[in-house]
Parts: sequence; structure tokens; C-alpha cells
Amino acid sequence: MSKVKKKSNSTGTIALNKRAKFDYFVDQKFEAGLALSGWEVKSLREGKAQLVDSFVIIHQNEAWLVGARITPLLSASTHVVCEPLRQRKLLLNRKEIDRIIQVTEQKGKTCAAMALYWKGNKIKCEVALVTGKKDHDKRDTERNRDWSRDKERLMKHKI
Repeated sequence: MSKVKKKSNSTGTIALNKRAKFDYFVDQKFEAGLALSGWEVKSLREGKAQLVDSFVIIHQNEAWLVGARITPLLSASTHVVCEPLRQRKLLLNRKEIDRIIQVTEQKGKTCAAMALYWKGNKIKCEVALVTGKKDHDKRDTERNRDWSRDKERLMKHKI
């Protein structure tokens, strides 16, 4: 009798927001829990999440994740009306929420969702306080990334 193990991500990462790293400078990161329904957890186990245009808002002293898409599974959500883009409550403590409110009131600052990942049997969302990049900053980022890639190739072929 052999036990069949499920394939899982070695890092536990469900979804990354790579666009946010390109568009913003990351100032400070927080780890937040997510209030999810059952079909959402099943979809996240399958890796069906996107954080591309997601951000965090504060409404009535509660943090909400807006714009994150969790695509429902056809088999798991037959009896429930699924809303893939619904707002999801983030579970943060009072100090973290106050810090987010304080920083996002400044011009050019916002709070973005950076990643969804597993921590034990819980799903966590990494949110970050970010500052918007100008176009020339984005070009510098691209130039540095290209140079580091070329440098790696040169070093690899020299040896």
C-alpha cells in the first residue's frame, strides 16, 4: 500500500504581483490573513489567483483587498454564486491598520498586495506600503535588470 502525495509548491507561493515590483518602490511589508469562503480556498489550492491590479483600501477601520481575482473551480462551486473579483477582508492588527492609514494619506503613497502564499494551513497575503515610480525610474530598473542578466551571461561563458 503506497500513499499518494499531492504535488505542492515548494515555496508555498500561490500568486505574485510582479507588476507591483515594477511600478512601485516597496517601503514596508506586512503579513495579513484573509477572510475567505470555501470555494476560494479550493481554488487557491489549485493556484487560480491573480494579483495584477490588486490594492488595499481602508473602510471603516478595516482593511480590504480589492481587485484580486480568484477564479472559481467548476467542480467546487456548483451550489454557490461565485464572485471572482469580490472585496476580501484582510486580517491585520490595529497598529498595522493605523500605519497604513497614516502612510496612504501622503501623496504618491499607496498600499498594494504583493503575494498570496501558504503559511502552515493558512493563506496569507503580503501587503506593502509603496511609492509610485516615475517613468525614468522604471527605465532605470529595466536597464539594471538587463545589465545584470548580460553580466551573468558573460561570467558564465568566461569560465
